[in-house]
Amino acid sequence: MEKTGGDEMQVASTDSNWANMWTLESVRESLIRQEDTIVFSLIERAKYPINSPAYQQCCPAISASLVHYIVKQTEALQATVGRYESPEENPFFPDNLPPSLLPPHNYPHFLHPAGASVNINKTIWDMYFKQLLPLFAAEGDDGNYVPTAASDLQCLQALSRRIHYGKFVAEVKFKDAPQDYSPAIRAQDRDALMKLLTFTNVEEMVKRRVKKKAMVFGQEVTLDHNVTDNNNNGKYKVDPSVVCRLYEEWVMPLTKLVQVEYLLRRLD
Repeated sequence: MEKTGGDEMQVASTDSNWANMWTLESVRESLIRQEDTIVFSLIERAKYPINSPAYQQCCPAISASLVHYIVKQTEALQATVGRYESPEENPFFPDNLPPSLLPPHNYPHFLHPAGASVNINKTIWDMYFKQLLPLFAAEGDDGNYVPTAASDLQCLQALSRRIHYGKFVAEVKFKDAPQDYSPAIRAQDRDALMKLLTFTNVEEMVKRRVKKKAMVFGQEVTLDHNVTDNNNNGKYKVDPSVVCRLYEEWVMPLTKLVQVEYLLRRLD
């Protein structure tokens, strides 16, 4: 019993230290780093055309599309080594994931349990394939279906991680000012919460930053002496305006949706 009590005190101490590490500034720094991951994942996917057969049933033995099969099987494999025990990870196919084969990792408890289960990956999946992908992947079919599906997986996981990070943003904001959020939470007022979470000037800054990153990371490099470093004739691996639109129309609104869904459960 003494050992158990000591373990509980150690966990409580770890949780307290972890909570002290989380500030709005540290969360924003993480979100900025995740912008890099998203831009690079889009650049990798843009190497391949649409390759529509990857999204059709691939064979009689697999009653799903190739991309569906690869994402689901990859998540199952990653679950066996504990990926989805992390509160920062949210699977696209959460049902019947196998348990981890590794000893459990003692992740500190930072998120509120009732809100930690928020998962909008179905919305992210539909957005990615139906709206975003046609904006930056060229028409055509080069037969590279498996690399295409693997690139889609990287994009999906990067977007999911970024959008669901809204749970951490919401928790930090709530702890900083519970008096501002509690009345709207008790009233289950989604509109009031959305208004509290919206900062137009910050969103404009994010859009400008991701657009510039897409220009810098995705520029076509040339040794042509007639082309200066600041003038590559507008050739980019992914159109920077598409990345800006991705954040404006989907990433930031969906992140705020996650924040609202989390906060609605925060006082449960």
